[in-house]
Amino acid sequence: MTSFYLSEATNNFHENSRSSLKKRTLLFRFIAEINLIFGAWYLYWRIHNSINVDALWLSIPLLFAEIYSYIGGVMFTIGLWRPIERRIKSLHQLTPIFPQDNYPQVDIFITCYNEAPELVEQTARAALEVDYPPTKLRVYVLDDGNSPDMRMMTENLSLEDLQSPSLQAAADKIDKKHFQLVSRLEELDNLALSSQNTETWLNELSSGKITTADTQATSFVKNLRQLLLWLNPESQNIEDALASERQNLQQAIHQQELELVNLARLHYIARPKPKGVAHHAKAGNLNYAIFSGETSGEFILTLDADHIPKPQFLKRVLPHFYNYNLFTGKYEANKIAFVQTPQDFYNLPDDDPFAHKAHLFYGPIQQGKDGMNSAFYTGTNAILRREALVNVGLQYFSDEFAQDENRLNEFQLVGGMSSNSITEDMNTAMRLHAAGWQSIYHHELLAEGLAPDDLSSTLKQRLRWAQGTIQVLVRENPLTKSGLTFWQRLHYFQTMYSYFCGFITLIFLSCPIIFFFTGISPVKTLGFDFTLHFLPTFILNRLTFMVVTWGIPAKEVWRCEQYAFALFPLLIQAVTSVFTRKSINFQVTPKQRQSGTYYQLILPQITIFALTILGILWSLYQFAIGRLEYPENYLVNGFWSIYNLSLMWSIIRAAFWKPQTKN
Repeated sequence: MTSFYLSEATNNFHENSRSSLKKRTLLFRFIAEINLIFGAWYLYWRIHNSINVDALWLSIPLLFAEIYSYIGGVMFTIGLWRPIERRIKSLHQLTPIFPQDNYPQVDIFITCYNEAPELVEQTARAALEVDYPPTKLRVYVLDDGNSPDMRMMTENLSLEDLQSPSLQAAADKIDKKHFQLVSRLEELDNLALSSQNTETWLNELSSGKITTADTQATSFVKNLRQLLLWLNPESQNIEDALASERQNLQQAIHQQELELVNLARLHYIARPKPKGVAHHAKAGNLNYAIFSGETSGEFILTLDADHIPKPQFLKRVLPHFYNYNLFTGKYEANKIAFVQTPQDFYNLPDDDPFAHKAHLFYGPIQQGKDGMNSAFYTGTNAILRREALVNVGLQYFSDEFAQDENRLNEFQLVGGMSSNSITEDMNTAMRLHAAGWQSIYHHELLAEGLAPDDLSSTLKQRLRWAQGTIQVLVRENPLTKSGLTFWQRLHYFQTMYSYFCGFITLIFLSCPIIFFFTGISPVKTLGFDFTLHFLPTFILNRLTFMVVTWGIPAKEVWRCEQYAFALFPLLIQAVTSVFTRKSINFQVTPKQRQSGTYYQLILPQITIFALTILGILWSLYQFAIGRLEYPENYLVNGFWSIYNLSLMWSIIRAAFWKPQTKN
């Protein structure tokens, strides 16, 4: 799958960065326009010619479901209208050269809660091996579980890192510079003793108290004195000049000593969790690290406990945060708040039974969002600018504090990442966009993680995503949120809108089952007229989707479609739990396989699946005994049902799927 992504090897261009429309965008636009026209034509026909007025209780919900799907398709299409491909040179390849001394300080935050220390150790080791000056990199294990084993692992690894060749080389360099500065200070002190006598001698000479026959020596000493004072214009005499230089040397020596003391790059942070104070889960964990005073990097790379970064991560992404100013001859910070990179996983089997592969989202969808300055932050594998995060976070905290002064005790937990939803990542991105900051999607695989490999963990993760997204809609509706552009509103709302499709899917599943057992059809006719309007629309819809997913394996795309359809009970649960104000807690996705089978988790899907098969069998029986009227209607519903079954089968299979055991 790495062939889908750009890499450092593609930097065969002269500029530091380059962006262009994604390939086949014009073809997509052409087909998409035709698709939307035919979709509108089909809906016009449905509304005016096909509603079964004798069964409005069934025909109206189906029509509503089709209209909902069309509106969702329109927003999805607009969101993909301007997908861009970015190419950028690595930090050390920029022209003009970006001086290494000017590289920004970077903090890597590894968030964990109840993961095994061995798992987090893999991520921490990879973070320490990132190709970046060791004195400008800090790695923090943010242990929300406050585990003694995790603390011990971090301390041991930190000591091991201090003995690594890179840290030893850095320490030697600091020692060498420290020695040079101390030697220079000693020389300066010796010079100061001599300068006192020289200054006294020159003063007495100028006052006539003493005389000398060596005019050349006197002239040389006077010129030397003038040179020293010229080099130090703020000094009144040689003693002041030497004192000023001595102070500068002492500060430089102190700085070297601090660098030596702070050479340890791996640190452990576990926040206190007093009773009666909201902890805000992952958002609170990150915010405590930001405001605890232990971290100070200009940029923050957030990693989940299991996501292992590649060595080139920082040098490939950091150039996005700078622009070269021709007038000053320096690289200066721009308005980019965060850069998101793809998520991928190293433990997925070939058939990916749980639809974790996300090349559609981390590809065409994110590239489309990027083209409209709406790239999403997804919680891991992203670099954020601390200034943007803190400024925007504090503004929201001040607004919340103005409404409730009791929130002051949550200051360290609320000020950066949004704590307004259990999907803190998307809400944080929306707030940054609303404040005028920009975002970038960097289409390069720079970290790989561990995906859940059982249905229970997968459903827990998807439920959290759905509930958190609906929470954001309820609490900070993008359609009414000030500061967002029209296109940003569209992208955020389209994502939230899609999570209501569980109700729509239930309608699409129920209609053929009801028809098989009752003969009641929501459509007045399913004959030639229906086929004439539906079939071209369906074919164009599939063609449009094929162009969008060009280059992504068809099997992966199909698995994504299956889960988008089969998760309808979970999506319904997510929506109802938020709108009924049910208490929702952040649940960490387990990183180890949970053993067992999970049929009890998908009883609604199994029930619908069984009823659909029974309906088909009942229709065949009716046909066999000659009691079937309008067989063409049953044929259409039969094809519809087979399509529904093929979409739902994936999640039923996943309930009893187990990884292959190695002999």
